[in-house]
Amino acid sequence: MMPAMPELTVATILIAFSGVFLISFMKGAFGGGFSIIGIPLLSFVMDPVTAGGLLAPLFIAMDLFALRYWKPSTWSKPDLLALLPGLVTGIGFGYLTFRFLDHRAIAIMMATITLIFVGLWLLRGAPQTTRPRSASKAVTAGVASGITTMVAHSGGPPLAMYLLPLGLSKDMYAGTTSMFFTVGNATKAVPWLLLARPNSGVLTLMAVCVWAIPAGVVSGWRFHSMLDQRQIYRICYGLLVVAALKLLWDGVSGYFA
Repeated sequence: MMPAMPELTVATILIAFSGVFLISFMKGAFGGGFSIIGIPLLSFVMDPVTAGGLLAPLFIAMDLFALRYWKPSTWSKPDLLALLPGLVTGIGFGYLTFRFLDHRAIAIMMATITLIFVGLWLLRGAPQTTRPRSASKAVTAGVASGITTMVAHSGGPPLAMYLLPLGLSKDMYAGTTSMFFTVGNATKAVPWLLLARPNSGVLTLMAVCVWAIPAGVVSGWRFHSMLDQRQIYRICYGLLVVAALKLLWDGVSGYFA
């Protein structure tokens, strides 16, 4: 599938640059997983498939730069060991879903589950006890995240629904999330580039947008450092709602496009 070449106007460059900055900010502040927050900006100047082809290599650059802050000491290794096999499997399913199945239904289902999860959290309030680890839940979260990160660049909700109730420290939550998506983005880069081979216009825009990454990640990390544990978790739950609503919109509107 050859993506349409975006018209390289000043507006296109500024909007794409701003979108990549915002996604990089999320990477620095929360370890990733909420890239869908910045994707709507890109939709103003390019179609979703073109945006996916543009972002696939840029995600890897963000991940590598973010390792400056999210070092191995911030990774919850037992959780990563349980999550990563499902992630890779889910990306494979996501690739097939994107090519042959109805990915709009996947987006709607994931949005609905996420909104229910946040709704239950709001009803019962912040839990006083943490939930124990569950291998089966980790595998399920990894697969679901792999599918949604492949079809909608939104693997954050399934992962957050697994990690947030564990009560990890704010640094370990962000570091684990960052490493999870470092593996995921490297894995999905090739399938995405097969789906949307970048043309000269996309490559030029990519070369410009890569300069937004350092400033975005550093700004996000400074924001993370200013907040305490409770504030970080509350923001993450709020971002889950935003991500779910965006997924719901993409899924529903896709049936009327």
